[in-house]
Amino acid sequence: MTTQTLAVPTRAAEPPVRTWPWLLFVGLGALVVSLAQSLLIPVLATLPATLDASADAVQWLLTSTLLVAAVSVPLFGRLGDMFGARRMLLVAIGALVVGSLITATTSEVALLIVGRGIQGISTAAIPLGISLLSRLLPRERAGGAIALISAMLGVGGALGLPFAGIIAEHFDFHALFWISGAVAAVAFVGILLVVPEAPGRTGGRVDVVGAVLLAGALVSLLLPLAEGSDWGWGSGTVIGLFVLSAALLAVFGWSQTRVGNPLVDLTAMRRRPIVLTNLASLLFGFAMFASLIGTASYVQAPEASGYGFGTSIVVGGLAMLPGGLAMLVFAPVSARLVAWRGAHQVLALGGVIVAAGWLVRIVFTGSLTQVIVGATVVGIGSSIGYASMPALINEYSPRAEIAAANGVNSLLRAIGSSLASAVGGSILAASTISLGAFALPSLTAYRVLFVICGCAALLAAAAALCIPGRAPRD
Repeated sequence: MTTQTLAVPTRAAEPPVRTWPWLLFVGLGALVVSLAQSLLIPVLATLPATLDASADAVQWLLTSTLLVAAVSVPLFGRLGDMFGARRMLLVAIGALVVGSLITATTSEVALLIVGRGIQGISTAAIPLGISLLSRLLPRERAGGAIALISAMLGVGGALGLPFAGIIAEHFDFHALFWISGAVAAVAFVGILLVVPEAPGRTGGRVDVVGAVLLAGALVSLLLPLAEGSDWGWGSGTVIGLFVLSAALLAVFGWSQTRVGNPLVDLTAMRRRPIVLTNLASLLFGFAMFASLIGTASYVQAPEASGYGFGTSIVVGGLAMLPGGLAMLVFAPVSARLVAWRGAHQVLALGGVIVAAGWLVRIVFTGSLTQVIVGATVVGIGSSIGYASMPALINEYSPRAEIAAANGVNSLLRAIGSSLASAVGGSILAASTISLGAFALPSLTAYRVLFVICGCAALLAAAAALCIPGRAPRD
């Protein structure tokens, strides 16, 4: 792209209309999209018997969502810059409505996988919502709105576990999809009726070749991360897919320098602040997702394990609830900190707080309260970090590419989560204890995972401190 205009010039005067409905419906859409990603986790173990299907087939209910989401986020971001962030946001949330209806009305595994894949498209709603509100709102009000929408990624995940556990105890799992579909429909109608389109659409032609190359590269990367523990990390399939991913990424990068309307503007992506922010996003994604896999299952383990408390699925999910609520509460606080100290310093602060939370999890294991406190501190740090990243992306990206840049940032956060799932699963499987006929992860395995998460958070903080405090002006 040839444009070098940054996304930081002074904004127009405050809109002459009430804008809180914009934040309400865009935020609701972001919340239900995030919620939908974690709804199946509490009930996944019961689905093979319920659906009369193999565990491998049921696992694809998560894998299909992951793969489609990875492809949709950067593609929809670019389409949002070209044809309107509001338009693509409606398509993304509409996909959640359609996918929810399919999954709510069938018990056929194949159709459930298709429905979950369609739901994966909706993941693009969060970066699109950030882009839309950053363009619509005055600068002094955009920070808080962006922080809130960004925090929804963690809030929805934390709320989804206890919510799904409670619903699954009293209703058939299909009720989860009826609820997510209904809430998504409310968000869709609200955005359609009250949220305007943002100015600044660039138009142009879609880079179809680039989209195909990027999709192939991402699927080749994320599929072995999701299935590697079953296929074997040293298997030819896993190694071959990783090699294919690297090759496709290389070809994709080469192609983006030779088209007029690239899917990803590599010139902008190579800016040092963008590179460092995206690195921090990947590391935060790792640390945050590990909190999901290292808290609910941790407290559900029997007391004989030496660390667990033998709680129910619902209580295990509720252990994540304070962290999710803390993310919601600290979103506006984070926005004020960004305005006061600068996004790079606040991002570093978030990383340090996340590391402190993991230190609590490593040292204090004697009570459920201590586990919840540690997970909540991780949630607070994540909220502060999540609020800072879109601010940095918007500050250093060309104005016409805000949605695409936020999409790439969200994609890297998702890749970090996939890495956490793969690495965490391998660590927890490598060191186990036997309780009767069952093998459970040892306390040492959890502590090793927590140490890695703490180090990742500190690396994110270090990367943030290397970001200049002010965007360069062209």
